[in-house]
Amino acid sequence: MTRFALTVEFDGRPFMGWQRQAHGPSVQQAIETAAKLVTGEDVIVNAAGRTDAGVHGLAMRAHLDIEKSLTPFRLMEALNACVRPHPVAILACEIVPDDWHARFSCIGRRYLYRIVNRRAPLTLEAGRAWRIPAELDADAMHDAAAVLVGLHDFTTFRSAHCQSASPVKTLDRLDVVRSGDRIEIHAAARSFLHHQVRSMVGCLALVGEGKWSADDLEDALEARDRAALGFNAPPDGLYFARAVYPD
Repeated sequence: MTRFALTVEFDGRPFMGWQRQAHGPSVQQAIETAAKLVTGEDVIVNAAGRTDAGVHGLAMRAHLDIEKSLTPFRLMEALNACVRPHPVAILACEIVPDDWHARFSCIGRRYLYRIVNRRAPLTLEAGRAWRIPAELDADAMHDAAAVLVGLHDFTTFRSAHCQSASPVKTLDRLDVVRSGDRIEIHAAARSFLHHQVRSMVGCLALVGEGKWSADDLEDALEARDRAALGFNAPPDGLYFARAVYPD
């Protein structure tokens, strides 16, 4: 039995999320079905994290165990051929130790959220970014984001369906960067609560529109109450960007 680590890119629009679902297609299911076609084996693909329906992946890390003798390159090529026509691509494949685990060995996760700040509708980026027609003050958003960095109880920014044992998380980074009509929000932490990034982005958008101040954002955080949340940003602009592992 050989354990292979995969780096996976995917367009989340057709999927109910990463994790296999009884009520719709998932990225995990697409890869597992492809692996079955390649190897004839029933395999389970474990990932560094879960994503919601419509959320995308730039470099999700995952692993699977296979008995059939294959080189990483051949496995990658075969999976890419068999996963079609799903919008999923295996970008890299390598053999890893048996005790390496895509989820439990991961020490950091990075997310990217993309906003297009313009009045015109999206064409090429429809479903891949959040269009906000009102002019956003990205500098105010960036300054307010500092309120959320550090160790906090993020109950306000946590889905009611979150399965995490604790709402307390350490947010290592939350930066807002503007380039033309594109605004990118970069978030980094060891782990995130369900809907945490989308909830933070939704509130930062209120700051950018001038409807909230940094003090309002801090009040929402300190309320530790989901009812204090502004709103969730849509999944369209959210990307799982990177999983971090010890050297």
